[in-house]
Amino acid sequence: MSSVRKMVAQYDFHPAKRLGQCFLEDLNIVRRIVDLAEPAGDETVVEIGAGLGFMTEELAKRAGRLIALEVDPRLVEILRERFFGQDRVAVVQADVLKYDFFSARPDERIKVVGNIPYHISTPILFRLLEFRQSISSMLLMMQRELADRITAQPGTKEYGIPSVLVARYTQAESLMTVAPTCFYPVPDVVSSVLRITPVEPSDPLDETLFSRIVRAAFAQRRKTLRNNLRNLGLPENYADTLLSASGIDPNRRAETLSVGEFSLLTKVWSETGADKWL
Repeated sequence: MSSVRKMVAQYDFHPAKRLGQCFLEDLNIVRRIVDLAEPAGDETVVEIGAGLGFMTEELAKRAGRLIALEVDPRLVEILRERFFGQDRVAVVQADVLKYDFFSARPDERIKVVGNIPYHISTPILFRLLEFRQSISSMLLMMQRELADRITAQPGTKEYGIPSVLVARYTQAESLMTVAPTCFYPVPDVVSSVLRITPVEPSDPLDETLFSRIVRAAFAQRRKTLRNNLRNLGLPENYADTLLSASGIDPNRRAETLSVGEFSLLTKVWSETGADKWL
């Protein structure tokens, strides 16, 4: 194994700020993340943002099959040269926001591992949630601020849309933090590593409606649920009716509601036919 800086110099590669390229160069942290991911010989692992291939190399030692996703064609060329002849490693040039994770292994669930770009971490997370039935677990490194929002509890300032949507479909736990000095170039933020395990809800709902209600409720955090939900086109006072039927005070704010309360509100919304106004 070489080093990030040696490879950057060898290939005269200049990290692109527009792609949020910061390479994890502390190889002890790389190995620790792979240990936490627990790739097995009978599993397919999809790595998001393979970069220069240092984590790819460690994952490839243990995974049955590894699909290394990378959007930058310059890095794809380096990766294909580096892993040439390794049949268990497939380097795929792809935009993760368009990648079909189901196609990685249609007959079995996959694991997802990656140091995901900070500037598109939330869209990536929501994309992964769309494919949660195809994923057994995710081990993702992201900006600590977002990680704190994902694991936040009701009533805290960090609690918001990502907190609710992730908690509805998964169990998320923060495993470690990673200092900026572990990266090249050095970012301005601290990173966190989360393990996110998909768990299908026991109460089936109209999931599109659930998402719309959550997003509307948090549209303006300082406003009450009554005022935010009115913006979904409900008749006068109907938001109060739905909230009261769900046992929720219309004067509460979204950050005080648990995932269970949002789920109950969605159920009542559907049962009363209020979704016809959406």
